[in-house]
Amino acid sequence: MNDKNQEQNNVAGKERADPGARPLPEVRPRKEQRFSWIWLVPLLAVLVGGGLLARDWMAVGPSVVIAFESAEGIEAGQTRVRYKDVVVGTVTEVKVDHARGKVLVTAQLNRDGAEYITRKGSRFWVVRPRLGLSGISGLGTLLSGVHIAVDTASASEESSDAVYEFEGLESPPEISAERPGTRFTLQAEDLSWLDIGSPVYFRRIQVGQVIGYNLNDNGTAVNVQIFVDAPYDRYVTADARFWNASGVNVSLDADGLSVQTGSLTSILAGGVAFAQASEFDTDPARPNAVFKLHHNRQQAMADPDGEPMLLEFHFNQSVRGLKVGAPVDFRGLELGEIVDIDMAFDRENRQFFALVQARIYPLRFGPVYERMRELDKDPHIARARMLEGMVARGLRAQMRASNLLTGQQYVALDFFRNEKPVEFDGTQYPPVLPTISGDFDRLQQQLGSIVSKIDALPIEELVQDLRNTLQSVTNTLNGVNGKLTPELATTLRSVRKTLGAVDKFVEDGSSVTGGLEGTMRELSAAARALRALADHLQAQPGSLLRGTPRDRFEVTP
Repeated sequence: MNDKNQEQNNVAGKERADPGARPLPEVRPRKEQRFSWIWLVPLLAVLVGGGLLARDWMAVGPSVVIAFESAEGIEAGQTRVRYKDVVVGTVTEVKVDHARGKVLVTAQLNRDGAEYITRKGSRFWVVRPRLGLSGISGLGTLLSGVHIAVDTASASEESSDAVYEFEGLESPPEISAERPGTRFTLQAEDLSWLDIGSPVYFRRIQVGQVIGYNLNDNGTAVNVQIFVDAPYDRYVTADARFWNASGVNVSLDADGLSVQTGSLTSILAGGVAFAQASEFDTDPARPNAVFKLHHNRQQAMADPDGEPMLLEFHFNQSVRGLKVGAPVDFRGLELGEIVDIDMAFDRENRQFFALVQARIYPLRFGPVYERMRELDKDPHIARARMLEGMVARGLRAQMRASNLLTGQQYVALDFFRNEKPVEFDGTQYPPVLPTISGDFDRLQQQLGSIVSKIDALPIEELVQDLRNTLQSVTNTLNGVNGKLTPELATTLRSVRKTLGAVDKFVEDGSSVTGGLEGTMRELSAAARALRALADHLQAQPGSLLRGTPRDRFEVTP
């Protein structure tokens, strides 16, 4: 740069030395440029990239870890996390936890709405094509692939502490947390036909469904969780009665064959129905209230039976036809049912007997039990005293036939005044109620006694005597036919002749008949004269001595 300036100065000096020469242009040196606009392009790119990174960083929320039994269809970087079909995150990592035997899926959530997802009670599950009682779901994943769905906890289950580890569900929940309605629990002896998704009916209208089931703590019953949608949940009152409306209920009892069916959906998928026991109680039941699930509507709507008690019966006869569930009857009133039938051995008498246990409800005795409760507040003592008094008055248990066609039997309780007194302790558990033979067994005993007496009779001697008697009668009849018959014929002919003569003697127009008629007229006249004489003597008894008196008055002509 300095050399160039020097050369320009030399040329300028020569031009000044030679004035006739051509003037040279004035050259002004260019100012040195220290900044180039080309650098704005990378700077702008850096700013845009930084803005994008800042935006992404601000949009990225926390990461959550979900434990699943299987990672079928889940891929890192592709599987999305959706809430109400809106993408709220992406799976970033999938690994196996050998200690727990599960798959840990890490999902990066978006910042918007993350505070609602990362709270206690949120549920995650993998959406796949599924076929269930409620229908077909997840068909859209056939084209888009599986995704993880999330359901946030309800407002009542919100917690201030954020949760970042969850247990994934293997199947989608039947009820979302935001769905309006109320949950209840039903206690049943077994699950029967019920399953998740089975409908709940009120007056044959579906108002909810079964959302889960599990065994209770001691394994003696099944807890069935149901959900009743709003506004129908207000019809579930504190005294509501629930019964199983599943499938086809067929029962054969003393009343005959009974078949009860519900709707087609309940036949295929099972169902639960409920009704209000009282029209006056309209207060809704509290959430998560526990109700008993009965077998049918008849049992559910029956009056409360109170606390049951256990009874034992010892039968020394055949119990064929007596089944578990058979009724225990007291003069036509069903007190309970048979719960167990077993075999036991009596060491004292060295014989087997049938041990039958029954569950009865003392409250069904009515006022008698109520009076005992008033005398003794302890229900166990009251039941014991009531049974002791009834047994002392002849209460006994007896097996009777309930259906002659099927051969079913039941246990009947009744008073038998002529039975011998027995010792009975109502305080032992369970109390053993004395029994007697059934009517059919008694008839068999009577028939057996008659047969034994017949066997004891000298049949051969009686038959021989009867044969001799018949032979004597036969001989007598033969003698009558040979000797008496001709004489009787002669006598009959003589009697016939005599009767003929009498007929001629008394026939109309004969002289004897005419004489008899005259005689009868004379006798009639004599009878009238005697009647007149008797009347005169009755009026004047002294005329036999004095004669007929003269008239007191003379009539002067």
